[in-house]
Amino acid sequence: MATMTATKLDGELLASDVKTDLRARIATLKARGVTPGLGTILVGEDGPSAKYVAMKHRDAEELGLFSREAALGADTTQAAIDTVVDEFNADPKVHAYIIQYPFPKGLDYEAALIRVKPEKDADGLHPVNLGRLVQGVEAPLACTPAGIQMMLERYDVPIVGRHVVIVGRGLTIGRPLANLLSLKRNNANAAVTVVHTGVGDIAPYTRQADILVAAAGSPRMIKADMVKPGAAVIAAGVSFEGRKAISDVDDEVAEVAGWLSPRIGGVGPMTRAFLLANTVAAAEKAVG
Repeated sequence: MATMTATKLDGELLASDVKTDLRARIATLKARGVTPGLGTILVGEDGPSAKYVAMKHRDAEELGLFSREAALGADTTQAAIDTVVDEFNADPKVHAYIIQYPFPKGLDYEAALIRVKPEKDADGLHPVNLGRLVQGVEAPLACTPAGIQMMLERYDVPIVGRHVVIVGRGLTIGRPLANLLSLKRNNANAAVTVVHTGVGDIAPYTRQADILVAAAGSPRMIKADMVKPGAAVIAAGVSFEGRKAISDVDDEVAEVAGWLSPRIGGVGPMTRAFLLANTVAAAEKAVG
């Protein structure tokens, strides 16, 4: 079999397009005296989490958004977290915000998330918003799934009627993406299979995928012989070896896939762009 070189699904390029659209919408809001505001709540000293939060504030600054940051130590209490969440809910300058996952042991992330006003949920992960997604009703979308869907759409990867296999059933990617891509819409309407640690051998499933999304956080788990030739492969999961980010998808997959998102400049920029998009949309809704 002749090797193919996969078309790069360039998240940096698409994120730049999203930001261009957002700049016009932000200018319209500012003309009405409203600056969209993004908030972040970071609990603990997790290195990657702190880095992600810093990047989100840089993105906000780049587009001229107001941003507010709260950082609590690992020794904080649930009551202290609740107080900060209540402050962000009440702050009219913060139109949407995120609570960075994960929390240190002994603290309840879900309890904090449920306390967030659904209309201020920048991550699209509040149970109310996930419920709206299942119903196919408009709501803030989980950022990574929304970014993956746009990436497939903009690179003309066929989705309707195709088989999507998602590796990983996490709250941030696997579960919301499965719902999003199975909705009866022109950019979805796919047959979706979700495989996870409860499935012994995932290869028989992944080899059937027209679109394969690796979101397990397991380094290099997707090998070339697990991919259908010509399939679109989305590398959404990363893990860390020291400070180096390692993709769920092995480099050799580029020789088999038809489309492939890169480890750097793939899904990550799209996730960050949609966080900004959710914030701007929340500001637009707030002003009516």
